[in-house]
Amino acid sequence: MAAPMELFCWSGGWGLPSVDLDSLAVLTYARFTGAPLKVHKITNPWRSPSGTLPALRTSHGEVISVPHKIITHLRKEQQATDWAQARGPPQEKLLALPLLRSEVKVGGARQEASLLEEVSLQSPSIHFSPWTFPPQKYNADYDLSARQGADTLAFMSLLEEKLLPVLIHTFWVDAKNYVEVTRKWYAEAMPFPLNFFLPGRMQRQYMERLQLLCGEHRPEDEEELEKELYQEARECLTLLSQRLGSQKFFFGDAPASLDAFVFSYLALLQQAKLPSGKLQAHLRGLHNLCAYCTHILSLYFPWEGAEAPPPRQTPANPETEEEPYRRRNQILTVLAGLAAMAGYALLSGIVSIQRAPSARAPGTQALGMAEEDEEE
Repeated sequence: MAAPMELFCWSGGWGLPSVDLDSLAVLTYARFTGAPLKVHKITNPWRSPSGTLPALRTSHGEVISVPHKIITHLRKEQQATDWAQARGPPQEKLLALPLLRSEVKVGGARQEASLLEEVSLQSPSIHFSPWTFPPQKYNADYDLSARQGADTLAFMSLLEEKLLPVLIHTFWVDAKNYVEVTRKWYAEAMPFPLNFFLPGRMQRQYMERLQLLCGEHRPEDEEELEKELYQEARECLTLLSQRLGSQKFFFGDAPASLDAFVFSYLALLQQAKLPSGKLQAHLRGLHNLCAYCTHILSLYFPWEGAEAPPPRQTPANPETEEEPYRRRNQILTVLAGLAAMAGYALLSGIVSIQRAPSARAPGTQALGMAEEDEEE
């Protein structure tokens, strides 16, 4: 029996199941589809098998750490499960059926029926029961039409181009928000000594990502850049509001992958208590988007999310802790702590390195010791 899939992601806060954009998107998609995942909500990325969050360990031991690749694997995982449950000889065309069912959009039923008929004619002994190819449980886009699939790609591109840069700027570049909200949460949630240097490293990584998103044609003036980014983000939110209208989800009464990503963007803006909330004020004026986020939170995450960071817990019996990388993490943590303390001591002057004289007269030994005591 294959091992269960395991998802490692950032833990919750601000009333959300996760405070990280990518982790929240993957968690939401998994909850939409009911994928059987063993979820590890952690605040130490070194405990992840990839060293980053989110990360998925598949039933075959493979590690995936890119959000859209994680979602793609969840779709394929169900296809593999369907074939394992199917009865009959492994014909080549039968192996293509689950993939066909997940990829075909308009006319999908006709194409599938045609392929089933062709296989039946070639192999009359094969009997198709209703359980041979069950519904694609982990593919939230299975019932979308070709036009809806194209809309999904268009809106995903719009989110990454217009809304993602402002989210990064809001949480990681804006000084007040970073100090009072973002860094505060991560510093309180992370274990010592990671909380001293990892938030700063994450900020630098997000700033580099922002530069890549803005491209070479970004304005040199920071105020002009910020004005341009926020204007485009407000237009993006207004467009999303008009597209959603009065529907429960973007494509009707059932959620799709687009809903998982839109929710992760909007929920962070809506739930975080930002001292500098320029875009947050515009979002709260779009009542259907706010109701959309509240509906998803109450329906799919009724008991998750917390206003305060999770407490740092020490296992009662470390010897039985189920963590394959525990010894490695302990060694790295101790070395990082020692390096940080040594660097601080040297920079602050608590410890100084001086070259000792080659020889000292016997009569000056007592005097030298007294001088060292005074310096201390």
